[in-house]
Amino acid sequence: MIEGLQHSFPPDTIETMMDDPARARAEIEARRPDILALFQRRRALLAENFGTMVADAWDRAESALCLSLTRLAIRHGRFGQDYHHYHNEEHALEILDRRIERVMRELGIKALTGLDWVALTLFATCHDLRQRELVDSGHPVGSNEAASIAETERILDRCGFDRVRDHELYLALEIMIAGSTFDARPAPMDRSKFNTAEAVTTTGPLAPHLARELDRINPAWRSEPSLDRAIRLALIASDLDTANVGESFVELSDSGARLAGEREMRAGRSLESTDAGPPLLGFLTTGQERYFFELHRFCSDVGERVYGPGKAANAEKVRAISVQLRERFRDREPGSYTGVDVLDAQREMVWQLA
Repeated sequence: MIEGLQHSFPPDTIETMMDDPARARAEIEARRPDILALFQRRRALLAENFGTMVADAWDRAESALCLSLTRLAIRHGRFGQDYHHYHNEEHALEILDRRIERVMRELGIKALTGLDWVALTLFATCHDLRQRELVDSGHPVGSNEAASIAETERILDRCGFDRVRDHELYLALEIMIAGSTFDARPAPMDRSKFNTAEAVTTTGPLAPHLARELDRINPAWRSEPSLDRAIRLALIASDLDTANVGESFVELSDSGARLAGEREMRAGRSLESTDAGPPLLGFLTTGQERYFFELHRFCSDVGERVYGPGKAANAEKVRAISVQLRERFRDREPGSYTGVDVLDAQREMVWQLA
């Protein structure tokens, strides 16, 4: 659908090595059997409410979930050697489990179709598959997202989906993952050092602008009958991806701390060093305020209804913790405190405000 994305990103060594859904499932069973129990509960719920067709789609999707989660955990999570504090399997699971479950609970499972739930679940585990791609300014879609789209389509192929029969699913995932782009601009000088964790404070997600971008890339897109659904799901997916703003203040602050840790890692600064102290403080104060109050907007009615009240409740706490963190370190010289000092102070203040 989005020209140039499908063939620009071939399989990497992790994809080639972990190409068997059964092997991926065995890895999860050995390390995180609770995830398979979650899959079983979700399948039973969808089968009860939507029947065998959706249950059959879930069975294929479950193989895809195992492959995508295992690859993500090997690349950037707890199964591998290149740990990313935020963009790892736990972020995928917080969307798949906690956030989707909350929408189902508060709006009712019939708020969306069974196949919509399947698509959103696959988005959770597939949208961050790649995190180390070189930035390319040739598309509004980020290189990490474009690579994730290409790999997701190969995962679907491998797990029994068909590009003709299941065209709507392929299209929906392409548009949803594209919409999760936060910043596709080229990094200055060295494109390899683009910091994904920092992008959240520079611009908002692409999702609400997808129709405009598609008009620019391919004006004929409006003749595609399934694209309205894909864009609607992309708006919901974007809200699920950024729903931390409307979760508990502890969960919101934890996600901010994880992003901060990943930002410092990608910048080559150890959290234990004094080099990390001032930039981490800025990220958890000015950066978080900018993200929360200026950049974040709910894209869908679903996101607004479920997470809007929580965001409103968090607003004054976000302001308060920024004031307190700045005050704590106001009289400290930049070389006198580390990133760990800032994170420890943040955790202490979060529980006082929660």
